[in-house]
Formats: sequence, structure tokens, C-alpha cells
Amino acid sequence: MKKLFQIISLIVLVLCQLSCSDKEKTTQRKPKLVKYKQIGFNNQNANSSYSGITQQELVISLSFRNSGTITKFNIQLGQKVRKGELLATLDNVSARLAYEQAVTQKNAAKSNFNTAKLALERARKLYEKSGASLSDFEQAKNAFQTAKENYEASKRTVAIQQDQINYGYIYAPQDGVIAAVNAEINENIAAGQSVATLNAGKGMEIKVGVPENVINTIKEGDVTDVFLVSLKDQKFTGKVIEVAPALSQESATYTVRVVLENVTDTVKSGMAADVYFRNSEKGKIASMLIVPPQAVGEDYNGNYVFLIQEKDSVLIVKKHPITVGNLMQNGFEVQSGVRKGDRIAVAGLHTLLDGQVIRLK
Repeated sequence: MKKLFQIISLIVLVLCQLSCSDKEKTTQRKPKLVKYKQIGFNNQNANSSYSGITQQELVISLSFRNSGTITKFNIQLGQKVRKGELLATLDNVSARLAYEQAVTQKNAAKSNFNTAKLALERARKLYEKSGASLSDFEQAKNAFQTAKENYEASKRTVAIQQDQINYGYIYAPQDGVIAAVNAEINENIAAGQSVATLNAGKGMEIKVGVPENVINTIKEGDVTDVFLVSLKDQKFTGKVIEVAPALSQESATYTVRVVLENVTDTVKSGMAADVYFRNSEKGKIASMLIVPPQAVGEDYNGNYVFLIQEKDSVLIVKKHPITVGNLMQNGFEVQSGVRKGDRIAVAGLHTLLDGQVIRLK
């Protein structure tokens, strides 16, 4: 009986050892769970930026310089137009009537001018032959001068009325795209009333309002960093092309125009943007790469982080040296070693090994 008990105990012990061994192997095979963060710019603080809206560098409001009813309207939203293309016309009834009247008056003035010219020639010949008095000759000269001035004035009037007719046509001033349509065919409009908006510039710009305590630190040619709300984690470079010399009464700020220099097809007109001026302290902070303090370790070689990389279809951590600067509000300033978009471990650095297989938390 004692021997049977010893055999059963031995079997139980072996089974326990095998079970523990299986558990250890299972535990070893399961990769370590690691919390991570993607490196980005220090643009979280909206109070350090100046907000604006993207728009084409050249925006033209299309309008007639005359009033009337639109009889032709070849304008559609999003339409691409070429310089010199006819886009819209007015009925021009009043302008054409005025032009015809001006032509009639010019013809009459020309006839009077020719008659006065002949009369002056006759008076001159008679005066030279003592057949007319000096007063008759002077009267003929005055009549000729008046007729001449009337004729010249009538020609200018005809030219002006011709311009009035031309003001009833809208031609595309530049190549571009129609961004807005504000009128329809058969609509009666006034002179100067906008009928459409043409985006004609190739570049994209942003207008921002800058307070008076900052405006003197900004000048033309300054480089800026621009972040678009709809295009997260993308930084664009801008350049100041105009600084308003006077305060805007509407916003109580100075308007600064910034043109984007690395525009892509993803940047559309009307996108909300945050602009950071590099020559200001806020701008310098905004353009920094930041790593969380808990992601930076230190050994005898200096500071390091654990980069998360993919190798043979699995994720591993790679110990990587990094140079950090000042400690900011939300992390260390990166001076070298990592780039925007790199993924790094942010917890349990002392438990990680170089080349260790991991899972992301």
C-alpha cells in the first residue's frame, strides 16, 4: 500500500512539473504589451497661434461696370476659365441708345466744324482783299474755334459711350476657377454688383490678425509654420508677404498675409489654419519636436528611447540614442535622434530589451 502511494505521488509530481513547464512556455511565447506614442510637433496650444482661412493668392470679384439685365451667363461653380474668355453680357439697351445719340451729335458737330472752317477761309480772303472788316474776320475765327471744340468733345463722348457698351461684357481677367456664383441669367443688377468670384492665383495664402504687442516682431520675408486643422500631423511652411501698416478697425488687429510655399493638392481654399511665426518665442516652441519625459531613459552612453520597428512581420523595440533639450510643458525638446512620426515606448523602459518582440497597447 505504501509503495502504491509513492507511485501515485510521483505521477502527480511529474504532472505538476509538466503543467508548470507548459505555462512558462506559454508565457514566454506571448510578446510583452508596450504603451507607445507617436512623435509630433508641439502644436497643442492653440493660444500660441494665429488663426486664419486658406484662400487663393489672387481672388477677383467679377462685376459689370454698368447696370442692366443679364442676357448671357456662361459661369458655373468650379468652372475653369481662360484669360479673355467671355463670361457674361448685359442687354446694354441704355448704353447703345446713348452711343447712337452720341454718334448723331458727333456727325452734326463735324458738319458745323466743316461749315465754320469754310466760313473762316472766306473771311480770311475777304479780309486780305479789304472786302471784310477785322471784326468779321475775328467773328469767323471764334465761330471756327467753337465748332472745332464741339467736334472734339463729341468724338470723346462717342468713345466714352463705346466704353459704356463694353462695360456690359465680362471677360476673364486671368486663368482660374470660379469659386462662387452670385447671379443668374435674366437678373437685373447694378453697376459694381458682384456676379461671381474667380480664384486666379496659383498659390495659397492665409490672412491672420496679429495684436499690436507682437506686430513689430514680424516683417516681410519671415518664415512661418502652418498647421491645417483638417490635415492633422502635417506641417506647411509659409512666408510673410505683407504686413498691414495700420490697425484694422473691425478686428482691432494688424492683418498679416502669409503665402504657403509647399502647397499640395490636399490644401483647399477655405481650410482653417493655425500660423506660427518662427521669430517669436511661441513660434519657436510650436515648431519643436517633443517626446514625453517618461519615454526618455539614460545610461552611461547618454539619453535613449526605445523605437518601435517592424522586423519580419513582428514588432520589436530598438534602443536608440537621442539628444534632448529643454523640458517643455508637455515633454523634452528633441534636438536629434528621432523624426516626426516615429513611434516610441513611453512606459516600462527598464523592463525592455534591445530587439525584444512586443505588442502595442
